[in-house]
Amino acid sequence: MTYKIAILPGDGVGPEVTDAAMRTLEKVGEVFDLSFEFESHAAGGAGIDACGDPASDEMIDACKAADAVYLGAVGGPKWDNAPVRPEAGLLKIRKEMGLFANLRPTQVHPSLVEQSPLRPELVAGVDFLVVRELTGGIYFGEKTRDENYARDVCTYTTEEVERVTRIAFRAAKMRRRRVTSIDKSNVLETSRLWREVVTRIAQDEFPEVTLDHLLVDAAAMHIIQRPKSFDVILTENMFGDILSDEASVLTGSIGTMGSASMGASGPGLFEPIHGSAPDIAGKNKANPIGAIASAAMLLRHGLKEHDAADAVDHAISMAITHGETTPDLGGSLSGSEAANAIIETIGAPVNSANLITSEISRRYEPA
Repeated sequence: MTYKIAILPGDGVGPEVTDAAMRTLEKVGEVFDLSFEFESHAAGGAGIDACGDPASDEMIDACKAADAVYLGAVGGPKWDNAPVRPEAGLLKIRKEMGLFANLRPTQVHPSLVEQSPLRPELVAGVDFLVVRELTGGIYFGEKTRDENYARDVCTYTTEEVERVTRIAFRAAKMRRRRVTSIDKSNVLETSRLWREVVTRIAQDEFPEVTLDHLLVDAAAMHIIQRPKSFDVILTENMFGDILSDEASVLTGSIGTMGSASMGASGPGLFEPIHGSAPDIAGKNKANPIGAIASAAMLLRHGLKEHDAADAVDHAISMAITHGETTPDLGGSLSGSEAANAIIETIGAPVNSANLITSEISRRYEPA
């Protein structure tokens, strides 16, 4: 089987971590008799430099024609004053491809409990999934600006809330059957609509799943104070962006976390949640785990190659268990060395004691 993968290395450390992810897929191909055809395109700041557009129509068309899309990272101070910022390209990709649901798993590997800034008893066993609505809300609302005034409009439709809610509840059915919906319904009309729609979908379509609601400020505290109480977190675009980055602190490093952006049909987009980290770009210091975890999510969610995804997840767990990590996780390896430690383990006999990530991954497949 040959899969066509659109590659968007992007900016900063994006090309470095993308290289680790692509080498991972190449090794998966050798072990599982799969073939990958990679086609690289300039996106974000690299797109601005190449053609003046962070997400050209040609690139969007190539992404739509692929079986899956892989993104490294976009942005950086070089383009702070550009007429169109690199991040605008990412928003365009999401909108044009209809990628309305972002899946961001958070789990703390037993060997990394001591790397978290929180007490071990708070983070040991943490395992939750953030389902973030991705193409609505304030990021996509009307924007106006003059010398003394700026406005960003937050809007949501019933349909937008319904479709991402169903994704979250389907995921919860395969996990611990609990959804926490996060909003700001004491202040915002969009949040009042959100809460009404989520409540209705829960009652009518998923009575076997427990639903509770939290205001976003309380949720921000509870993620730190009692993170093990969460199973699936469902929330809107901006809240999900902020809270999932906050949750990365639990794992010891934002460099460990991958993500999947999915729509109703067509290819998904897979990327580590860390940014472009321009301060370490080109220094071979970037943690490759989030990028490789995103490659595993590409295999699982994008291509439905579950055994291959399990093998990658297992290799990540093995490398962490053996301390073969970058300094942000207490190790001493460079980014490429840490990637090699994972890649070389793909296809090794599975040790059930180290299936931390893959067992969790299976539980949130929202088919």
